[in-house]
Amino acid sequence: MSSPSTAIQTLGLVGTGAMGRGIAQIAAQAGLTVKLYDANPAAVDAALGALRDTLDKLATKGKVSPEQAKAALERLHPCTQLADLASCQLVIEAIVERLDVKRELFKQLESIVAPDCILASNTSSLSITAIAAACAKPERVAGYHFFNPVPLMKVVEVIDGLRTGRAVGDALMTLTRTLGHTPVRAKDMPGFIVNHAGRGMNTEGLRVASEGIADFATVDRIMREQAGFRLGPFELLDLTALDVSHPVMESIYHQFYEEARFRPSPITAVRLAGGLVGRKAGEGFYRYVDGKQQVPAEAPAPVTQPARVWVSRADTRAHEATMQLLTKLGAIIDQGERPADDALIIVTPLGQDATTCAVEQQLDAQRTVALDTLFPLLDAKRRTLMTTPVTRPDVRDAAHALLAKDGVPVSVIRDSAGFVVQRMVATIVNIGCDIAQQQIASAQDIDRAVTLGLGYPRGPLTLGDALGAREIVTILRNMQSFYGDPRYRPSPWLTRRAQLGVSLLTEES
Repeated sequence: MSSPSTAIQTLGLVGTGAMGRGIAQIAAQAGLTVKLYDANPAAVDAALGALRDTLDKLATKGKVSPEQAKAALERLHPCTQLADLASCQLVIEAIVERLDVKRELFKQLESIVAPDCILASNTSSLSITAIAAACAKPERVAGYHFFNPVPLMKVVEVIDGLRTGRAVGDALMTLTRTLGHTPVRAKDMPGFIVNHAGRGMNTEGLRVASEGIADFATVDRIMREQAGFRLGPFELLDLTALDVSHPVMESIYHQFYEEARFRPSPITAVRLAGGLVGRKAGEGFYRYVDGKQQVPAEAPAPVTQPARVWVSRADTRAHEATMQLLTKLGAIIDQGERPADDALIIVTPLGQDATTCAVEQQLDAQRTVALDTLFPLLDAKRRTLMTTPVTRPDVRDAAHALLAKDGVPVSVIRDSAGFVVQRMVATIVNIGCDIAQQQIASAQDIDRAVTLGLGYPRGPLTLGDALGAREIVTILRNMQSFYGDPRYRPSPWLTRRAQLGVSLLTEES
């Protein structure tokens, strides 16, 4: 397909639900003529009414001028039949997620629109190549995936099917910028970029919970306050709702032919079956009263203090950081090569559990606790402490009291290879690296898509750089060794860049 001779000015939308309305709003505000069609004529009228209300509210709040709101509304044109879309330069479908229905629609559109009209699907889960296969001109078909709510979610995935013409994707990239959004370009693979990358936190969070390492609220607190994420995995699942999230987990897992990295959890299957789907149902991983999340209170930190503390020297970097923190907290340090008989023992593993550290270093497991040092300790908003199965309660409480002495909350979890943060962050980084390895998207676009589409504090590759690619590889390899599970095998992209000591954003030369 040749490049469109002029910039896209006339847009057709098939489907006027939440996604169609959102796309129509930003397109009309950007100056495009927008034609709205829905198989249900009443849905078009409802959409126009909702868009009128939205634009009026924006004008009332001063987000746009009354004149701009009026002009945008005048650019919206209802259509009663598909034939009314004949003059469009681009038609976007935002209808039901069924391949057969989308393919039939695109075949109908081909007989209506001009030969150079672009046909785009807003699908979040279906193959663009499979949709385009029903068309006489598959080169004009592309994926154009917006996120809900469209006006606020500023990223759009432009997806090239196997036969999509390069000029088609280029035109959609340009249009996205005109709409005030950020385009990212992806190859046609399950989950594209955002839904693919999003497998890391949720599936690993569920794995942590399934092993009884910590409850849902504790996992969420750790990911928010220690790792700096806006939401923890269970808060996020409650927001998106399990009737949406669980099928996506299963779909991506099966589309990648049971890839271990994406393995779903029976936890969500059972809760979905029981109707505990999330915020919209009033109960999910949390209960909601009048829409407000009910979070169980944390128990106060104990007051007992250890007589003295011995810190493992197995990891020089972690030992130094831990010693700085303990000095700040006023701890009495045991400087011996081996811990004294009355000393609290602290180990600082990467990807290992406290038990393995105690056994390998020939330490008393009853007096051993593990401290997560992946993120900075001194200015932390939360610290995580881990026990062995035989750590004495008085030792656990003394360690908790000491590490919370400066007012920073401490989460105490059961033994886990990789704590909570290490295993979840390493999984996020690893999947991001493997998206790059598979050339689904550029390294820069992966990070853009994840920060804008998932709201993570950093993209997975930038996050890996900040924490250290070699440290991430160490975490993954130790977890893979402990669990014997291929889900933790490091991506070649990650391994090679860690070996070379270069940024994870480094593309092939």
